[in-house]
Amino acid sequence: MRFPLGRTAVIVVIAALAACGNESQKGLPPSSQYAAKCATPRSGIDPSTGNPFRDTAGSTGDEKIWLRAWTDELYLWYREVPNVNPTAYATPIDYFAVLKTPAITASGKPKDQYHYTYPTAEWRRLAQSGVRSGYGVQWAILASSPPRRVVAAYNEPGSTAALAGVGRGVSVLTVDGEDLSRGNDVAKLNAGLFPSASGEAHTFVLADPDGRTRTVELVSANVESAPVQNVRTLSGGVGYMLFNDHHATAEAALVAAVTQLQSGGIADLVLDIRYNSGGYVDIASELAYMIAGPTATQGKTFEKNRFNDKYPTNDPVSGAALELPFHASTRFSMPAGQSLPHLDLPRVFVLTGGQTCSASEAIINSLRGIDVGVIQIGSTSCGKPYGFYPRDNCGTTYFSVQFQGVNAKGFGDYDDGFVPGGNGAAGLPGCRVADDFAHELGDPAEARLAAALRYRANQTCPPSSGALQSGPLLSAEGGRMVKSPWDENRIYRR
Repeated sequence: MRFPLGRTAVIVVIAALAACGNESQKGLPPSSQYAAKCATPRSGIDPSTGNPFRDTAGSTGDEKIWLRAWTDELYLWYREVPNVNPTAYATPIDYFAVLKTPAITASGKPKDQYHYTYPTAEWRRLAQSGVRSGYGVQWAILASSPPRRVVAAYNEPGSTAALAGVGRGVSVLTVDGEDLSRGNDVAKLNAGLFPSASGEAHTFVLADPDGRTRTVELVSANVESAPVQNVRTLSGGVGYMLFNDHHATAEAALVAAVTQLQSGGIADLVLDIRYNSGGYVDIASELAYMIAGPTATQGKTFEKNRFNDKYPTNDPVSGAALELPFHASTRFSMPAGQSLPHLDLPRVFVLTGGQTCSASEAIINSLRGIDVGVIQIGSTSCGKPYGFYPRDNCGTTYFSVQFQGVNAKGFGDYDDGFVPGGNGAAGLPGCRVADDFAHELGDPAEARLAAALRYRANQTCPPSSGALQSGPLLSAEGGRMVKSPWDENRIYRR
């Protein structure tokens, strides 16, 4: 049987992939040779560029060859990728799932926890607008096994949840008649708590923080997040802002927040990033600049990216130098090139939790790198100094670790997170304090904010902070938030 030349070439290359060793795939073609050769090519206009899609007719074999070559070129730990036969995997996505290091860390965690895919159209929608299907409430899962416990951490202004009074500290008792604490129908609970599309109606029995119960029907909708909330100046000249997501839309919101705080003449800032899992690292660079100001950041590196050993001097994707500066002007949701406001603060208080991650941790690390004091209140951050450039191919966007970020002093080894009051290189001055769902975020009586204000006044922590005690409306880590994978990473724009 004879194949056309292109088909024969694919078979030959796939056979070579299966035969090569682990260290680096010898004889691979450049990934560009197989990019956009798709089993199901897209047609029409790419909404992200306004130009026609580049897809051409190809096969799943072409897509797998592209994945293996792209991984070998850019993956941070490319030498550790196992040798597997691509024909054993039904789809390119299945194949991609094994194109990562199998190594584990000293604590027993996978070395690479950040390897995933997203449908390109959905990822672009999430990245640019922060739109989600849901009720506009961020649930905190305080206990995922019986007796389960789910409470509201915050809501989006004007959302279905906000209009129904489903705000911080509201507990879920039942979902569509299923008992949340000990019910057996977990699928029903998940379907109600996390609707997959807009227009879904689900009935909840809720308990307010004062103990009163009520029944509400919530209808899901496409909700756009408000990444910056509760901006205010507290007594004593302390500014506060809640920053939840590094979306493109966060730029304008952060500029407005800093301008407001600047006009209030604040002497200190409490940056609440306890629920901020990441996103665009360039947004983190902008915010760090707005905190520290031009004098502290002039000529300094926000973050230097360490790629694999093939790229010691330049970013292999953008071609730029490996050093990312502190951005002093706009580039996302505002007209490009506008000067950013700045607070010129010598220190900042950060409120953190177990999902303070990635781009949020980059803010902490970068400020430490230029000797801006960082006082950490809350619990240990997630520990993710890694990032990537998302790459679309044939309608799927692939996320593969490509670099490690280090600050101006060369530090980036915080795989186990930054630790408030901890020892060692990743330990920061501050206090371990449980998350307090009995008070609104930004309320000076809320446990973590109250601890920051106390530490500011006399450099002491609350008596019980070291033990991270938990109670009915306290959670040591703040609970597990269910967010999209996009929100939990350090992402660069291409």
